[in-house]
Amino acid sequence: MLLDVFSRYVVGWLLAHREAAALAQRLIATTVAREGIGPGQLTVHADRGAAMTSKPVAFLLADLGITRTHSRPHVSNDNPYSEAQFKTLKYHPSFPDRFGSLEHGRAHGTDFFPWYNTVHRHSGLGWHTPHEVHHGLAAARRAHRAQVLAAAYAARPERFVRHCPVPPVLPTAVWINPPKLLGPTEDDGSVNSVPLVSQTP
Repeated sequence: MLLDVFSRYVVGWLLAHREAAALAQRLIATTVAREGIGPGQLTVHADRGAAMTSKPVAFLLADLGITRTHSRPHVSNDNPYSEAQFKTLKYHPSFPDRFGSLEHGRAHGTDFFPWYNTVHRHSGLGWHTPHEVHHGLAAARRAHRAQVLAAAYAARPERFVRHCPVPPVLPTAVWINPPKLLGPTEDDGSVNSVPLVSQTP
């Protein structure tokens, strides 16, 4: 599964009998072409599985001008966005006790991922869907929410505590490992982290 960490949008996924470098290579190449990603625009952060650390995938990423980073050794939760998505998948009411076949799993993914992208709302996205953030619709939706809240406040201010409510702010950047804030003795500008940052265009 390929996830845009900024918008939480699942841009590509596949389900196969086993992990393989050729499948990872095909998934990445297809997704990059579909999303129109040019050289130097993308960083891929992946686990240390055999497929993602393979030479074919490394060569593909180099050919596409994609920077790659990997989870730290023996750290199973080094990508909280991906882990959160998989938790949503596993705890969704439609997730079966077991899959009867590979086709059953693929059919489930075909239903689940569009729901996740277009219906599921994230607190980290100001209660917007990944689709709204990924496709640049969230700012207009937030402005509309602000108008609705202002109208409700003007009509019945006694129902609100202190002031007119405002919608949550939209994110401007995300990090896999946020940089440490510099303390008073840290004046060399160095940070002890490996950032993977995605920002609004």
